Amino acid sequence: MKFGTRILHPHHEIDPATHAVGVPIYQVSTYRQESVDRFGRYDYARSDNPTREALEETIASLENGTQGVAFASGMAAISTALLLFSAGDHLVVCRDVYSGAYRVLTELFSRLGIESTFVDTSRLETVREAIRPNTRGLYLETPSNPLLKITDLAGAAALARERGLITLVDNTFMTPYLQRPLDLGCDIVLHSGTKFLNGHSDVICGFAVVKDRELGSRLRFLQNAFGAILGPQDSWLVLRGLKTLRVRMEESQKSALAVAQWLSRQEKVVEVLYPGLPSHPGFAIHESQASGPGAVLSFRLSSVDATRKLLNGIRLAVFAVSLGGVESIVSYPARMSHGAMSPREREALGISDTLVRLSVGLEDRDDLIADLDRVLNG
Repeated sequence: MKFGTRILHPHHEIDPATHAVGVPIYQVSTYRQESVDRFGRYDYARSDNPTREALEETIASLENGTQGVAFASGMAAISTALLLFSAGDHLVVCRDVYSGAYRVLTELFSRLGIESTFVDTSRLETVREAIRPNTRGLYLETPSNPLLKITDLAGAAALARERGLITLVDNTFMTPYLQRPLDLGCDIVLHSGTKFLNGHSDVICGFAVVKDRELGSRLRFLQNAFGAILGPQDSWLVLRGLKTLRVRMEESQKSALAVAQWLSRQEKVVEVLYPGLPSHPGFAIHESQASGPGAVLSFRLSSVDATRKLLNGIRLAVFAVSLGGVESIVSYPARMSHGAMSPREREALGISDTLVRLSVGLEDRDDLIADLDRVLNG
C-alpha cells in the first residue's frame, strides 16, 4: 500500500472489542489480573496502554521500523535514547542541532561523563575526523534546525557502521512521509511529534523508532524505567492528527516552495535557506534521500530593524515557539529555539539576530505572500 493509504489503515483503525471506527481512549492507570499465577497482557499503564500501543505501532510502521516508543515530549524521546550511552562514551553531533538537544548534551549528559563534539555533518570528512576510539554514537538532524543544512544519511550511516556507532536521526522536519532514515541504514529515528506528526498545536509528544529488535527492547526498557511516557488522551489526538499527515505535508510544502521563491526575490532578504531551492548547497543530496523539501524554511533579513518589523507586524503566521501546525508559525531562533545557547555560540553557528524561521501551514499561499509583502515592502 502507498503511504497515504497506510496512514488510514494501520491495523488499528477498528476497535476489535466494539468495531468502533477508531481506537478508544483507555484512560486507566492499572488493570485487573486474573490470578497470582496468570497475569494479563497489561498490568500498569506506565508500562503499556492500548491507545499508546496503537500509536507506537502506527509510527513504527510508517517509518518502516519494528518498534516505536512514545514519550511525553520530543526532548523526553531524545533524552531517553541518549540513556543508551554510558559514562566515558563520546558522541559526534551535528553542529546546529536543536538547542534543547544541545542543552541536554552539554549541561546534563556531560555531567554523567558522556562527551559530545559538535561538527558540520554536511561534510562527512568532518564527521570522520571527529570520531575517537571511545565514540559510540552519531547524532544527526537533516534538514537541521534552524539552518536547514543537509547531511548525507546513507553516507553517515555507512561510516557509523564501519566504526560500530549507533546513528540517531531527528526526523521531525521531514516526517516519515518525506524521509525514512531507517531505510538509509540509520539505527534510531527521533521525532518531536508535537510538530508535523500531530499537526494541530494541541499535543506535546515525542517518538523513537528502530528497525533492530534488540535495540528496540533496550529502548522499551528505558521508556518503562525512566517513565516519561505519553498519556492515552494525547496518544489518541496524535492518532487523529496522523490521518491527515500526507495531505497536510503536500499542501504545506507546495506553499513553502512558493514563499521561498518569493522571498529570494526580495531586496530586504539577504539569504533563503530551503532545500527545495536549487541554490541550496544540499539540494542534490536532499533530493536523493527525501521525496520533498518539507514545509520549514529560514531566511536572513538585511537588518535587525527589518527583522523586528517583520516579527512584530506579521499577521497570518503566528509569532510563536514550535512549528508543524496547520497554522503558519514564524519563530526567532536567536531568542526562541536556540535561546539556550550563548550569543557567541549562536554567532559561531550562523544563527544571527536577523535569522527568521517560518513553518508554512495551510493558509492560502497567496495570502501568506501578501502578508509578508505588506510587512517587508509596505
